[in-house]
Amino acid sequence: MRIIDRYITREFLKTYLIIFFSFAVLFIVIDVIDNLPRLIRSGASTELAALYYLLRLPYLIVLTSPVTVLLTGLFMMNSLSKHNESVAIRAAGLSIKRSMMPLFIIGFMISLGIAVIGEYLLPYAESRRSYVYNVQIKGEEPEDQMLKARIHYQGKANDFYYFGFFDGYKNTLRIIDLTKVDYETNQILEHVTAASATWLDGKWIIEDCEIRRFVGGKQVYSQYYPRTDLALLDVEPKDFVRITKKTLSLTFFELQDYIKRLEKLGDSTFRERTDLHMKLSFPLTNLIVIFFFIPIATTNVRSKGRGWVFMLGLVVCFAYLIVVRIIQSLGYNGIIPPVWAAWLPNIVFTLLGYAFLQKAEI
Repeated sequence: MRIIDRYITREFLKTYLIIFFSFAVLFIVIDVIDNLPRLIRSGASTELAALYYLLRLPYLIVLTSPVTVLLTGLFMMNSLSKHNESVAIRAAGLSIKRSMMPLFIIGFMISLGIAVIGEYLLPYAESRRSYVYNVQIKGEEPEDQMLKARIHYQGKANDFYYFGFFDGYKNTLRIIDLTKVDYETNQILEHVTAASATWLDGKWIIEDCEIRRFVGGKQVYSQYYPRTDLALLDVEPKDFVRITKKTLSLTFFELQDYIKRLEKLGDSTFRERTDLHMKLSFPLTNLIVIFFFIPIATTNVRSKGRGWVFMLGLVVCFAYLIVVRIIQSLGYNGIIPPVWAAWLPNIVFTLLGYAFLQKAEI
């Protein structure tokens, strides 16, 4: 590694850590002022309050990392320009874009690190923090996801289910109603009712079951079974154990599985699918913002002019972060496809940032 590469890397990481810890202290102080009285009123001990804030750190890291990278780069580039270090770099025959290559490597590594934290550490921390606050501090009972009532479920073959009650501890269903529909004619093909069903050895044992089939709107078949193991129900017990955690508390694959369950239950999944793609796209924000502050190092204007360039870079980068959230909201509401809600800002601002970089003085 060249001396300039080591210097750029060292200065960036030093400034990054200073700004990150400043953010951490600021956010925790603000949160303590805002929430500590509420925690104390809820009966939190000193140990539980400390654990609550410690578990908040992974969320803080993921949330503030793009802004930390942005401010780090802006201050560093402004310093290079102010002390004419960028002039010395170019006088040595090295372009600014080449000399700043370590920043793109660092940006990629930070993006990778944020993705790993968001996938593994953040879900655990948020799930644990919710338990600490709701159960250990507030004294609430843990939410029981094994018992469900009045479930509507959509199968794979145009079949629609209604279950009066599901007991996940015993893997039993009560009050079963199944309707299969021909969408071309909008007519019922089959109607199944049953009093109960029990999951045993990988299949349902159905009690008090009646099957009726129809052709052209007329009943052509009817059969009653006091007890049967016919494969009538396109559903397994795990499909009803619906997770109600926030998406922050789910890993990528857990969220994928959650979305499949929601779709089977006929619920909207725009928010969850947007967040699924955001788990991949948002960490790259740490890399994309680098495009916008490198041109500051190439400016040769006086201090007042550098201030305006600094502000321009700040405004553009914060505009990017705001656009990310606005487009994300559109994806949540199904106005645009979730995949576009997650990736469109990255694509647009990467192209814009590349144009900024190309205009940098060499």
